[in-house]
Amino acid sequence: MSNEDKISNKVEELAGKGKEAAGRATDDPDLEAEGKGDQAKGNLKQAGEKVKDVFK
Repeated sequence: MSNEDKISNKVEELAGKGKEAAGRATDDPDLEAEGKGDQAKGNLKQAGEKVKDVFK
């Protein structure tokens, strides 16, 4: 299950990068901010997975 979580987190991060780029391209600060938030959430989840791996 851990690998599935890691993949899901990476997908969330990449989707956030896409939203951020789309927001920047369309001059939509709300979409850009949402993308940055998605990236941060994905990165935080990835860090949590790394911590779990250390204690295995």
